Amino acid sequence: MNYTKLLLLLTLILSSSLLVNAQTKTKTASVKTPTLTAQAVKSSPAFAEILLRKTELAAELENYLTDYTDEFPKVKELRFELDLLTKEMNRILAVNAADSTKLTLALGKLMLRKIELERDVWNLRKQYNDEHPDVKQAKRKVEVFEAAIREIL
Repeated sequence: MNYTKLLLLLTLILSSSLLVNAQTKTKTASVKTPTLTAQAVKSSPAFAEILLRKTELAAELENYLTDYTDEFPKVKELRFELDLLTKEMNRILAVNAADSTKLTLALGKLMLRKIELERDVWNLRKQYNDEHPDVKQAKRKVEVFEAAIREIL
């Protein structure tokens, strides 16, 4: 009878030890996951392509700001495009590490082209209303690129 109690006690201790060990490993893995996710996404070709363009535009903006104010049309346009780039970067950062293989150079180029088209729409809207054929056509182009991006992501 004592052996049965001893065996039961050892089984209970071993089970508790395994349970604690499993919980510790789970907590450790969950702490590392966000860092790994961010690294996998930030090292993707799509993110790099967007970051390169954002850096180029930020440098161009700094050049303009040495001679012009925030009200200068090109400064406004650059700020608008930088905001669009930031939104797309955040969209990429929201992708799970498991899906980071989708973040290809082609996706980055699609996103950049969509941003260029959105900038064109923004410029057209300064001259025309939303019902103008040129504005409608430019908006449709943006929608085509957005659909392609959604298909990948």
